[in-house]
Amino acid sequence: MARISRNLNPSSSDSRLGEEDRILRVWTPVVLRTVLVAAVVLLLAGLIATAIQAPGYYVNRFHAVQHSAETQARENLPALLRDAFAGDPRGIMTIGLVTLTLVPLARVAFTFILFLREGDHTYVVATAYVLIALIAGVVLGRIG
Repeated sequence: MARISRNLNPSSSDSRLGEEDRILRVWTPVVLRTVLVAAVVLLLAGLIATAIQAPGYYVNRFHAVQHSAETQARENLPALLRDAFAGDPRGIMTIGLVTLTLVPLARVAFTFILFLREGDHTYVVATAYVLIALIAGVVLGRIG
């Protein structure tokens, strides 16, 4: 009988857990799908722009790298954004790839925040470890 009365009158902690569960089950897929769709749209726009503006760019670039071992200098994010807004196919596709990189980062960051709110210290530590590893990989990939 105590079990029935508890189910009819949920406590504030039960409603808080229900709200967090709803956030996890509803908003996480929405955030991930939105980021993924944005990345796909950017990549497709970059491919279409490449096909229209510079169809032989990547083949020519491949041959140039093959013969000279000289690669293009890295660019910072503001320069890539400026190029992408100017319609540069390479800038558009690079921004699309950067956006695609955000999908696992967004998922892990979102679950980290939820575990932090729940106070589940074991999962907070494990998720923080994964999040730090992902961020380190992005930073080291950019530096190295």
